[in-house]
Amino acid sequence: MQPLKGLTVVTLEHAIAAPFATRQLADLGARVIKIERPGVGDFARGYDQRVRGLASHFVWTNRSKESLTLDVKHPGAAEVLQRLVLEQADVLVQNLAPGAAARLGLGYEALAAKKPSLIVCDISGYGADGPYRDKKAYDLLIQAEAGFVSVTGTAEEPCKAGPSIADIAAGMYAYTNILAALLERGRTGRGRHIDISMLEALSEWTSYPLYYAFDGAPPPPRTGAAHATIYPYGLFPTGADGGSVLFGLQNEREWASFCHTVLQQPALAQDARFAGNARRVAARDELRAIIVDAFSPLTAPQVVERLEAAQIANARVNTMHEVWAHPQLQARDRWREVGSPAGALPALLPPGSWHEEPRMDPVPALGEHTDAILSELGLDAAAIASLREAKAI
Repeated sequence: MQPLKGLTVVTLEHAIAAPFATRQLADLGARVIKIERPGVGDFARGYDQRVRGLASHFVWTNRSKESLTLDVKHPGAAEVLQRLVLEQADVLVQNLAPGAAARLGLGYEALAAKKPSLIVCDISGYGADGPYRDKKAYDLLIQAEAGFVSVTGTAEEPCKAGPSIADIAAGMYAYTNILAALLERGRTGRGRHIDISMLEALSEWTSYPLYYAFDGAPPPPRTGAAHATIYPYGLFPTGADGGSVLFGLQNEREWASFCHTVLQQPALAQDARFAGNARRVAARDELRAIIVDAFSPLTAPQVVERLEAAQIANARVNTMHEVWAHPQLQARDRWREVGSPAGALPALLPPGSWHEEPRMDPVPALGEHTDAILSELGLDAAAIASLREAKAI
């Protein structure tokens, strides 16, 4: 499972968006050379120490990469970086501050003039131009700017998503755009400049509530773990064990089955108050009271048994510890081990089914591959020692 084997990606990256994109390229076999600050590295290395002393974000997004430390402001290191990009790179990815890559001589126009086949992907909060270009952008801030926070949470309080979805959205669009550019280059021989904005990526993911609020209409209300525009759809308590179940209905056939088999109140399916999803949404408080009352003598497993019998979609609200032991992930053999500076660590296989085992190489230590990569570029031991003495690497 290495369709990108033989391709080299050089990346000046930190945090999540760019590392998530390039890790997926590494998953597919690309050689990913990660440029890091000497002594410090990607600042995501210091977010926490939850994985045997390593940072959870870093472990997630940086396996199968090579770490090369360069102080890109040092003339000797800058020359090494230019050589590495022009001599070896098929793709350059960066999510430095806007304009920083261009100041280092790594803007697309300057590089394409020397290497027309190069693909350059810039990832930023707001894009390469416009009035917000230089505004600082972190995941939570973009969740707010894209309107995501305004439609997430409870009626009383808006909330962010738990995972870094603005970063993930940008990383996914960077990944897919790079793959498309590689296909195009295979036909034309030419590279391409890709400009990925976190705001644009998450705004695309928020298009359903955007359209729901089209032409000045009210946006979908915040409804916690319930669905804003479909009912019943969400979390409901069970009275006999203090538990809860999460389920959702999609159509009138399921509504009739729910009334008959789950609530055991078949006449409710003909109740005009709840005829059609729009009326059920409008009467959600009244319908919720009926459901909670019906569930009051039942345990969560008993409700799930009825939901399964009625073929109603349902789910457990798993904790992180329960996801580690999820029976479906176990049954499909989705866990592997990867190496790291802290020893072997569990890692999920990349989504997708291939007959071959995918590439899942170690998470690199800071600067682990510096000497080897510099030697590839023709630097001898004395030149490498000189750069190290000057703290350029």
